[in-house]
Amino acid sequence: MEKQPILATGRLYLRPFDIADAPEVQRLCGDYAVAATTLLPYPYPDGLAEIWIASLRDDIGHGDAAAFAVTLAPGGSLIGGVRLRIDADHARGELGFWIARRCWGRGYATEAVRAVIEYGFSVLGLHRVHAMHFSRNPASGRVMEKCGMLHEGCFREHVRKWGVYEDVDIWGILREPAPRAGTYIPPPLRGISL
Repeated sequence: MEKQPILATGRLYLRPFDIADAPEVQRLCGDYAVAATTLLPYPYPDGLAEIWIASLRDDIGHGDAAAFAVTLAPGGSLIGGVRLRIDADHARGELGFWIARRCWGRGYATEAVRAVIEYGFSVLGLHRVHAMHFSRNPASGRVMEKCGMLHEGCFREHVRKWGVYEDVDIWGILREPAPRAGTYIPPPLRGISL
């Protein structure tokens, strides 16, 4: 099983989820406002947090994910989660995140997402990280933009949330843009002085 590190930022520790986090995950994800902006169910059913945390461990162990509990550095209280679903064949990760409503608007999501993107590039060797959010939730788009992601488009009525088809905005970032196939890259000029 892969060992996942703890990532430290200025105000946060991003650590692996533990089964002991399940009651707090259920409480935070069971907030209607959090569920309304994600694909999380509402109400959040008993037992689901334990199943989800166990599935994260399996996915991490198989190299299919990197997942972090977002905690406040001073007290260590859980305030959210960030996950990369990894597609190793294409060296890309799909980013997802949630933050407790009481912590919205404080920059925690941006700080955590930035750290996980950097981890994906520098440690996991990913070439691309992409994410999507409900178009009606521009706050998530601002997080992605602040982390250097580019808006790549909109999928109209791409997901169904509570019986309503939702548009989603797509964002992406590359570790470093690669030349497109068939693009001529001239050799560097040598011995020319201006």
